[in-house]
Amino acid sequence: MVHYTCDMCGKSLLAEDDIRYVVKIEVYAACDHDMDIDEDIMDMEEEDEDDEMQDEMEDASEILEDDEYKTFRFDLCSKCHKKYLQDPLFLKSWHPVRFSEN
Repeated sequence: MVHYTCDMCGKSLLAEDDIRYVVKIEVYAACDHDMDIDEDIMDMEEEDEDDEMQDEMEDASEILEDDEYKTFRFDLCSKCHKKYLQDPLFLKSWHPVRFSEN
């Protein structure tokens, strides 16, 4: 038998009795190809452009392999699911620490 636990509150979720919600999060670097266009590239011959584009593609794939792409999966009970939908980034519940000036 598979056992599930809410990843927010720790409540045990019974497969037969409780509704279980799944949250999947993907985090990755936004690769806008227009950001890195340089005027020199525009002046290059078509052959050189193809070679450079291939190099950039390889560099981008290396970046993504180095912890730039992460996925997370969480199981939530119905109560935590409601809380999560109201504040998915926890902006309302997060209070930054304020230090006094000494």
